[in-house]
Amino acid sequence: MTMDIDYKQAYLREQSARLQAEQLIEDKSRVLFALNEELEKKVAALEHQQALLVHAEKMATLGTLSAGVAHEINNPLAYAMSNLESLQYINQSVFKLLELSQKLAQGEVSEREFREFLVKMNEIHAFDVINQDIVELIDDSVEGLRRINQIVRNLLNFARPSDNEKILVDMTDGVNNALKLLKSQLKGVEVITKFQPIPLTYCNLSAINQIVVNLLINAKHACENLMQKKGRIYIEVKFSDPHIIIGVEDNGCGMSEEVKGRIFDPFFTTKSVGKGTGMGMPLVYSMVSDHQGAIDISSHANQGTNVRCLFPVINNCF
Repeated sequence: MTMDIDYKQAYLREQSARLQAEQLIEDKSRVLFALNEELEKKVAALEHQQALLVHAEKMATLGTLSAGVAHEINNPLAYAMSNLESLQYINQSVFKLLELSQKLAQGEVSEREFREFLVKMNEIHAFDVINQDIVELIDDSVEGLRRINQIVRNLLNFARPSDNEKILVDMTDGVNNALKLLKSQLKGVEVITKFQPIPLTYCNLSAINQIVVNLLINAKHACENLMQKKGRIYIEVKFSDPHIIIGVEDNGCGMSEEVKGRIFDPFFTTKSVGKGTGMGMPLVYSMVSDHQGAIDISSHANQGTNVRCLFPVINNCF
């Protein structure tokens, strides 16, 4: 009888301990679930803040580009307007000629009057010259407006908020987009490109574009005020298994070890007020990291800087 009581008590103790353990696990699970939800919210908030920072840096970059872009747009716009004014002047005579041709067909003017008008018009405009001029004026205007359209599209593509979507593309496209966007700003330096064939990879092309834009702007600034040599920027795209490498090298002022050690610190900049936000390189680091990549920097004071971004090839998104 005593053994039965002992067994029952042991069973009840074991059952109580098990229930307590289950309750503890359930309580811990609830706490863990709540913490996980809070963590997800904080991650989402951080991603949102990063997106805002990226967009703010884009806007700051566009601000530095505005003067050069305005000049680049103004040139083709000026000769397109001049050409259209010339066409507008010729247009009055052409419409008068069409009007008289219609009246001639309807018998409202004589052939003599029509010929007299043609002779007068030829003296003013020289028809053989007009034929060639009209074609050239139209072709030049169309080419200029196409150039403006391309510049505006490049700006809009760069300014558009990134959705972080990664698609299978050639990263060289992002490099070319950056070069087109900075065409006017890079006129003061010699730009040398070396693009080798690379495999397609999943990436955010907008991010690649901004990475290269930031690196090129830094390289351009590093080449300013060189006294004994012309500024030169080398841009390289190649595949070195297992990485795609995008490199930007300049022969500018270079960096000290102290500056190099702080280059990825947020808001750290050696540029004068109005020329840099101090967020360019931290965002480059963030965007390269988002692609599971790495950055290698070599720099020597008064010799130049070489920045290489190494991206793993990702051709399977599953």
